[in-house]
Amino acid sequence: MINDTICAISTPPGVGGIAVARISGHNAFEITAKIWRGADISSMKSHTAHLGTVTDSRGDDLDQAVLTLFRSPSSFTGEDVAEISVHGSKYVQRELLTSLIRHGARIADPGEFTRRAFASGKFDLAEAEAVADIIASDSRAAHRIAVNQMKGGYSRRLRQLRESLIDLASLLELELDFSEEDVEFASRTKLRDLAVEIENELCRLSNSFKAGNAIKRGIPVAIVGATNAGKSSLLNLLLGDDRAIVSDIHGTTRDTIEETVEIGDYLFRFIDTAGLRKTDNEIERIGIARSLDAISNSRIVIAVIDSTINPDNAILEKTRDVFNDTSSPGHLILLMNKSDLGKSNEVTIAIDHFVMQLDEIQKTHTHTVSMSAKNGDGLEKLHTALTSAADLDNCRAGDILVTNVRHAKSLADAAGAIKNVIDAIDMNIPGDLIAQDLRQAISFLSEITGEVTSSEILSTIFGRFCIGK
Repeated sequence: MINDTICAISTPPGVGGIAVARISGHNAFEITAKIWRGADISSMKSHTAHLGTVTDSRGDDLDQAVLTLFRSPSSFTGEDVAEISVHGSKYVQRELLTSLIRHGARIADPGEFTRRAFASGKFDLAEAEAVADIIASDSRAAHRIAVNQMKGGYSRRLRQLRESLIDLASLLELELDFSEEDVEFASRTKLRDLAVEIENELCRLSNSFKAGNAIKRGIPVAIVGATNAGKSSLLNLLLGDDRAIVSDIHGTTRDTIEETVEIGDYLFRFIDTAGLRKTDNEIERIGIARSLDAISNSRIVIAVIDSTINPDNAILEKTRDVFNDTSSPGHLILLMNKSDLGKSNEVTIAIDHFVMQLDEIQKTHTHTVSMSAKNGDGLEKLHTALTSAADLDNCRAGDILVTNVRHAKSLADAAGAIKNVIDAIDMNIPGDLIAQDLRQAISFLSEITGEVTSSEILSTIFGRFCIGK
């Protein structure tokens, strides 16, 4: 099927100003010529656009069109590619594809254009997956991560690590050829030092997934606190809409409410939760249990505190679950609400005491904001605290953030294999067994970029793409 000529509409489905049909394959130009009325395709130069007319499946004029040609290998797929821009009528799109199919093309499978680009060496697998991430990006930060991955920054780092491991494995295997002469080509001390360095880098990349995935999909922010502290009012203020019910009645919010808002470079996914308090109401207790889950599963927790009354220290302690992952701790924003009504000294004392109990890393990830969710005073300070927390995740992870769960697992597996190498060196295990663990680590890294993969993995990855990509 790789020799088939494929076609699809590459623009989003529906009616628009224009629609673009993409044709790729060995016979792309021959098939396109059969429905094209205009300049001779055979004499067109690559990367040029031409005005003409396309015909429908009966040979009648269908629409005025612009034809753009990309000759192999200088195209997205590495094959001959033609792109036909027509008006966005659903009828015109349907007839255009029908006409192309009638003359020998077939409809592309999901992601098949990008899969062919991977097969022809235009992308490695990680770069190809970044194409889908660029299409799906909803914020500047997510777009920037995907662009860096598509340009090969991430893949270059993986190749460097892989090549270092290959060099070590080669030296160890070379020793086997001279085993009778007791020659040591790879110093065990230097080997261990390098293995520790590589393990640290692999763990750093794997651990960056939590922050990277949050940026990619929307950073989860749990809004928690006691009943009537102003959580729902805060959500409505952030959204600029009355999304959550605001009431003086305790326990009004019984379940979590999620909405997304773009602030600065980031997309935040705000989760308004049920008020934390003791209750005999079974439904409200379920909502409170979900609130506690939201704390541990969020990158950022906003603890909304009524600044007019003494806060519940038990609620403050529950918010510390955001720090439960020591390798990638979350962030806590202590938001003293109702500033328009004044602030009690007990609140200030309680907050100061709570912060003093945090360790140094937790303090770095904690912000304090005073505001009024009712009139909006202090909203800019909250925005700054949110983007500062996201920026800290970005900076902490370095120049590369992992956003793909498949990559994170392979990196963790590779780190585990390198840990076995370090343990084997410490126990003075023979070089052939150490080389086996090195080869396993190399294989895990190769799975990410596609040097080692299976047709099942490829089908799963590219099956998530849209038809026209």
